[in-house]
Amino acid sequence: MSHRIITISREFGSGGRTIGKEAAEKLGIPCYDQELIEKIAEDSGLNKDFIREKGEYAPRGSLFASSFFYDRSYTGFNVQDLLWQSQRKVILDLAEKGGCVIVGRCADYILQGKHDLLKVFVYASMEKREERILKVYGENEEAPRKRLEDKDKRRRAYYRLYTDMEWGQVQNYDIALNSGELGIEKCVDILTMLY
Repeated sequence: MSHRIITISREFGSGGRTIGKEAAEKLGIPCYDQELIEKIAEDSGLNKDFIREKGEYAPRGSLFASSFFYDRSYTGFNVQDLLWQSQRKVILDLAEKGGCVIVGRCADYILQGKHDLLKVFVYASMEKREERILKVYGENEEAPRKRLEDKDKRRRAYYRLYTDMEWGQVQNYDIALNSGELGIEKCVDILTMLY
């Protein structure tokens, strides 16, 4: 049975996670973000910190380097590939349960063609995202801009590695929301209206 699912891809610091949670709350449906980490850990036996760090991000360095991040076993899979398989299984299972919001983790790609999807990309200017991460996460030893660029670069590489598609390219989404200009609440309102 097909259910309406909202998938949210987002630039780091754009508020995509918050928008997803608030939209789900207004719609009375579950939102899966950090909850995915718990379920993937149960399914795979992998450490939650490992899943949190590697479930959306390629290792630091190039896309080429990410393909060699772990030694491949005799099966041709590495730990990162096993994490991907587990993550994929959990996302497919959760989507079967009913309407929901799924934040990140290539859910837009994993679920395409299987459900009635609303694929969303949330972005904002570098300045707005810098302001947000300083406000939400506080001071950090890394310069905010460098942190944002690194997270986005690693997210882009991960997405490309497992989907062979370009992360953030508008043709891959149904709607792109500029949270820096629209604000979090307006983005939530738009999603609930489109659901």
